[in-house]
Amino acid sequence: MSIKVYYTSVSSSKEIKKWQQQIFDILSSKKIKHEAVDIAQDVKVKDLMRDLVGDPTALAPQIFNGDNYCGDYKAFENAIEEEALESFLKI
Repeated sequence: MSIKVYYTSVSSSKEIKKWQQQIFDILSSKKIKHEAVDIAQDVKVKDLMRDLVGDPTALAPQIFNGDNYCGDYKAFENAIEEEALESFLKI
């Protein structure tokens, strides 16, 4: 399975943009292969992300290993702080 990060290329929130960039930067720096999936390009993709998360109001960024939900930015951040990124990503 591969790591998928559902993100949005269209957001007025500086915080969300910062979170997304931090996720991509950390995954790249640790050489963890990942796929960026833009929910702003197709409403079906956003709906799929929300279905997989189990929350009809979930916002990007959301992180998955294949179709297995890993968590949102806050969970990612906690995994980094606890040095448990691989466990969080299920790799």
